[in-house]
Parts: sequence; structure tokens; C-alpha cells
Amino acid sequence: MEKAIEVLMGEHRLIEQVLGSLETYAGEVRAGAPLLREVTLDYAQFFREFADTCHHGKEEDILFQRLIERGMPKDAGPLAVMLYEHELGRAHVQGLADVGSAPDLGDRQVHLLLGHADAYVPLLRQHIIKEDRILYPMALQMLTGPEMDAINTEFEAFASRLHGSGSGDRLHGLAESLAARFRPDPVRLAAAAQASHCGVPVR
Repeated sequence: MEKAIEVLMGEHRLIEQVLGSLETYAGEVRAGAPLLREVTLDYAQFFREFADTCHHGKEEDILFQRLIERGMPKDAGPLAVMLYEHELGRAHVQGLADVGSAPDLGDRQVHLLLGHADAYVPLLRQHIIKEDRILYPMALQMLTGPEMDAINTEFEAFASRLHGSGSGDRLHGLAESLAARFRPDPVRLAAAAQASHCGVPVR
């Protein structure tokens, strides 16, 4: 498998960890545990900065653009679905940020937290499966070796900028901290990883 696709799929596994952690956190709040301001903001920060800016940024600005250049339509088919789901996800992440920033963390904010978590977790899990099983294999079939080499180079430059700013290590540390405090269900994690890997060709 090409390195750029491996990078994206590796990021999916980290995102799945934090989705599972958010699911656990929301479950505890639903059962009566307190809504924690800083924790809620931490989830919003991870999903905004890592899942969106870092991961979706590489997809939208690099991989998707190459696919569009090769003739894949932006406004129909797989790319249209992926871009639409990115926007849906951004709305839920903003919702989490709004909950964490609210002056009063009462019943209304609990209701909003649970609503965003209950919608966002399955949305992104299914989104990841679609990319891993459908879009990425299509990219590997459509793009030539030199095109993939160019994408790899752009990804490396992106990673270098992230590393230089220190945000990459910070976001990985944030993910580990959240997953350690609110542990994801291991059965669901394993099932998500298995579902995502099915049907991905090696090249």
C-alpha cells in the first residue's frame, strides 16, 4: 500500500480511539457523572485540530485535489459524500466546543453533549469505513505511481510543518490522555479496525 494511504489509515486508527473515548465519556455523563468542562473542550480540540485540520486537511487539500484532477467529480459520488460528512462532523465538533464553553453546565448542556456525541461518533466511524474501503482503494487504482509519489512528498512536508510546530506530539498526547481517562470499548475498537481494513488492496 502507498505510504500516503497508510498515513491516512493510521490516523483513522487514532481518531477511532478518541471516538471510543468520547463514547465512554458520554455514557458516563448519561449515567449521572458530571459534565466536565475541560474534558469536553479537550475532545473538541482533538477533533478540530487533528481529525479536521490535520487529517481532513491532507485529504481535502492534497488527495482529493489529485482525484479531482484525474476526473473524479467533486459534486457527486464518493468525494461529494466525504466532503458533506466532513461538514457535518465540523458542526458536531463546534457543538462540543460550545457545550464546553457554556457558562452554565446544567441539564441543557448535558442534553446537547449527548446529542452531539451520539451523532458524531457513528457518523465518523461510518465515514472512516467508507474512506478505508471505498475511496482509498479507488485512489490507488486511479492515481499513477508518480502521482502517488507527489502526494507522499506533500504529506511529508505537511508532517514536517506539524512536527516543527510541536502540535503533532501535543495532539497525540491529548489523544492518549483522553483514551486513558475514558477508555474505549476494546470490542468496538477491534470491530471498527477490522471493518475498515476489509477490501483494501496492497500495491
